Amino acid sequence: MKKYFVYILKCKDGSYYTGVTNNLEKRLYEHENGFKKGCYTQGRRPVHLVFSDSFTKILNAIVREKQIKGWSRKKKEALINGNFEILPDLSKNKIDKRNHPSTGSG
Repeated sequence: MKKYFVYILKCKDGSYYTGVTNNLEKRLYEHENGFKKGCYTQGRRPVHLVFSDSFTKILNAIVREKQIKGWSRKKKEALINGNFEILPDLSKNKIDKRNHPSTGSG
């Protein structure tokens, strides 16, 4: 059965890169050796794999990749550190509501 991977790399500058691939080992080698010119990680090497998850359907992997790319740094770090229970509390909508309470009369 084919596997697809969503992965997060930590770059030399401390930033995170999230990607998807069907061959994690090969893709890491490409990132580490700068195979794709102009890639986000090109000038941020070395990179280190800090998270990966596998899927049997490419569409599920792509959805997860896009989801993670939209997350805040704190939320990505909670995922990387296995702090799954705090992920809902780090959602942008929850943070926005806490910082900007409704002023309605309701």
